Amino acid sequence: MAASVEHGLNNSAFIPPLESGDRLTRHEFERRYTAMPYKKAELIEGVVYVASPLRFRSHGQPHGKTAALINSLSCTS
Repeated sequence: MAASVEHGLNNSAFIPPLESGDRLTRHEFERRYTAMPYKKAELIEGVVYVASPLRFRSHGQPHGKTAALINSLSCTS
């Protein structure tokens, strides 16, 4: 039973996610970057910069509603 507990505590397989402000070497950055589900990070002079994820469903809705409003106003005047 002790072997299964030790196997469950094996943290060598866990790769921490990239976060903005992390200071990493290029090798460590590339190791974490390849494990990421999305590819929106870059390493500049040893500092990690991660872009904010977009919510695809609502990303264009405000623009579309504003354009529709302006179009309807321009048609009535």
